[in-house]
Amino acid sequence: MVVKVDQRDAYVWSTFASRHCEHMTTTPSQTASAVRSLDKNGFVPLYYQIQRALIEKIHSGELRKGDLLASEGELARAYQVSRVTARQALQGLKARGYAFSQRGRGTFVTKSKVEEQLSQLQGFTEETMQRGRVPSSRVLEQRVVDADNELAEDLEVQIGAPVMILRRLRLADGTPMAVEKTYVSLRHFPGIERTNFAEQSLYHTLREQFGVRVAWAAEAIEVMPATWEESELLDVPANTSVLSISRNTITAERMPIEVTVSRYRGDRYRALIRIPAATLPTSERIHEEKCFV
Repeated sequence: MVVKVDQRDAYVWSTFASRHCEHMTTTPSQTASAVRSLDKNGFVPLYYQIQRALIEKIHSGELRKGDLLASEGELARAYQVSRVTARQALQGLKARGYAFSQRGRGTFVTKSKVEEQLSQLQGFTEETMQRGRVPSSRVLEQRVVDADNELAEDLEVQIGAPVMILRRLRLADGTPMAVEKTYVSLRHFPGIERTNFAEQSLYHTLREQFGVRVAWAAEAIEVMPATWEESELLDVPANTSVLSISRNTITAERMPIEVTVSRYRGDRYRALIRIPAATLPTSERIHEEKCFV
């Protein structure tokens, strides 16, 4: 049997194969269907047609989780469109949760989501390591400020008391996952502002240096658009939805430990809340989980 392969099909498929897409195998049927012809005279935007074709390949299993997608330039040449159109197609995939980008590596099909239990009250470092991934942090801001009215109330200190602001970009396997902003009272934890949190876990520091044991936390979860800076840090399109979690952590003695506001990538995280029957003891009624890709 002779399989006729369009030149564009052969180009795109050879590009995918040569870039070592993890799960992909070259068969005649896959090669022949690598590129769909675009309707350039219709009403459907070209970028959307490309986006839809790629989504169909993801749904069919032709593109699998972790596979490397063609770059803007490669898509533009294969479909004979501008790089702007190709970029819009890839951005649309990321905005809809079908793909994510890694700087210097490319755009990949979204991996499966991994569950993390919020009820364990671990920090990002511990949670990420438990899932077999490598955590890292980039300190964006670390300084001491005076507590305003709201911080003074949350941390149970006087207005004007010294408070450390710690703002970090959190990564798993080198992929940006969240932007965190944490407030810690220096009255409760003197000297903590001198810790190198690019290398040290906050929860590990609190536990080992100050003997703190986290008892519980109150959290507020909401969805909001990412700011321009958050979009840049998380490597997502502007105004992409992020999962915002505000956490107030308390010790068994009811002493406030931290106030943290985290902005998680909307295409990488979700929150699960399981609420059993009311006949169960109160401590067992609500179980929350955070999931990330």
